[in-house]
Amino acid sequence: MRGRLFRQLVENDKELLSIFGTVNAYSSVLAKKNGVKSIYLSGSGVAAASFGLPDLGFTKLEDVVEDARRITSACDLPLLVDVDTGFGSLNSIQKTVKLLENENVAAIHIEDQVDLKRCGHRPNKKLVSITEMQDRIKAAVDARTDDDFVIMARSDALAVENDEMLLERINSYVEVGADMIFPEALVSLDGYKKIAQESSVPILANITEFGKTPLFSKKELHDVGVSMLLYPLTAFRAMSKAAEKIYKELSSTESQEHMLGEMQTRDELYDYLSYHKYEKEMDDILNKKDE
Repeated sequence: MRGRLFRQLVENDKELLSIFGTVNAYSSVLAKKNGVKSIYLSGSGVAAASFGLPDLGFTKLEDVVEDARRITSACDLPLLVDVDTGFGSLNSIQKTVKLLENENVAAIHIEDQVDLKRCGHRPNKKLVSITEMQDRIKAAVDARTDDDFVIMARSDALAVENDEMLLERINSYVEVGADMIFPEALVSLDGYKKIAQESSVPILANITEFGKTPLFSKKELHDVGVSMLLYPLTAFRAMSKAAEKIYKELSSTESQEHMLGEMQTRDELYDYLSYHKYEKEMDDILNKKDE
């Protein structure tokens, strides 16, 4: 069901779908209650937020599945999950799809880097062959039991090879069943436009801050044929900067009173978490026991 909703949101020609990164369950609740329609779990976000590690292959499938499970249990928005290269063999890719499908994930993206992968906006990336990536996609497609579950193919070919090879790779991935495509680290609107003109499936633009891709606007991307705009770690970066500021200031001041205006209040937290609803249910159970 969530895969179908994700597809419907993507297919809306009038509006480009903005997908927001949420690094944990509470982030997803915040996103939904503030108008977000689709959310994202980044591999880099799992590594940084859950383990305090860089995105260099330290995290395992089970780590991603656990974070995804917590998010989908707290929030029913369609979730796109970064599965990197699929965590190993073709059997591992199929296991990845089955586990995430069972956790009500709507979509995944799998990439054409080698298993010892790097961040898409870092140098020295290396790619597998087209045939090997096609095998990854076919394994993922064959493993799903829900035809609406989205298999998105990400390619890092622009940075490693060139724009012509990027197009060749993308077309070959679509031929074997990729539902959508994610060309990483593009540097121009013309690059997206050229892909859109030759592609038969929806395109995602990763507008991550401080990377190689300029911060194109929604209108600019929509006008060149992009269907999805991804903000993978925007909220996490803002949250981290705010926390960093609080830690620095409070370690050298007498009180946090002057910082209260920068904080979410207790009542606001309770509202987002439906605290009083759960508390009432608990009180009703306790009162029945006392009767």
